[in-house]
Amino acid sequence: MKLWTRRTALLIASAALLGLGGWFGALGAIVSLLVCLALFVVVLVWWLALRPSNERDWSPEYVESPWAEIDGDETTIHNFRHCDYRTATDCTARWETRTFHLSKLCGVDFIMNFWGSPHFAHTFVSFDFGDEGHVCTSIEARRERCEPYSPIRGLFRQYELYYAIGDERDLIALRTNYRHQAVHVYRLAEAAPEKYRALFLSYLRAANELRARPRWYLSALDNCTTNIRVNARLSGFASAWDWRLLANGHIDELLYERGLIPASLPFPETKVRAWINERAKAAAGAPDFSERIRVVAATLPRSGIANTLYMSCAIE
Repeated sequence: MKLWTRRTALLIASAALLGLGGWFGALGAIVSLLVCLALFVVVLVWWLALRPSNERDWSPEYVESPWAEIDGDETTIHNFRHCDYRTATDCTARWETRTFHLSKLCGVDFIMNFWGSPHFAHTFVSFDFGDEGHVCTSIEARRERCEPYSPIRGLFRQYELYYAIGDERDLIALRTNYRHQAVHVYRLAEAAPEKYRALFLSYLRAANELRARPRWYLSALDNCTTNIRVNARLSGFASAWDWRLLANGHIDELLYERGLIPASLPFPETKVRAWINERAKAAAGAPDFSERIRVVAATLPRSGIANTLYMSCAIE
């Protein structure tokens, strides 16, 4: 279905529903109610009949669907994204094939990207394979060409779900250096190697599944954070419900409380140390970008600065 059709059809149907409901109101309250109910059912059936697709005129960074081949210790990722950005909305898309070995997986980072309110964030993870590099994975709304993102529209089957798998110089630097949004990178606590390997494989299998069977992105129920929780549970990580899974701008505090983010320092200082924007700008385009954004300076800004970063780092 064309973008303009998906975007406007529900609004048109809703307007028609209200207009016809008012017109039939002259026939009496009961008839008006029945007509409105019937029209609502028609619109609901039409809406439920919408089907997600991988075949649309995608924005360049979403043109290809990543997928992976898993052969014992070796995993080969196809359509590994490494875009060259000129601005936040203009890039040359590059799609690569890279191979990683599960035995090299030595750590996992949890990443928070604040794009507006301090109470909500985009969350994603990056897998550290040592000298083989990092695999950054971001679960997103797949947008069509020139289509903006809206959390409200994300409630109404306006986007497909997408697993972006790529280079940190793309998925992290896009947010710090071009969108100018606050980004925090937390190294997760050590766990049994097989659990983090299972988490990584869960992401790859989910990407393969989406390539074969697309599904809708739903900003309240099927989004970046809920999918991380699903993958974590499938990998053997306990994940009891907490309100911060919805107000996910506070999820780093939740992970800190549960011991998934090491508590060697007070949480406010941990949060400031995790802020990477200045380091990311200094390392822009560098081959050792991933290493440099993780080097914490000896002198840190006072903890209070963290509270002012989110609202000022909105999308340009």
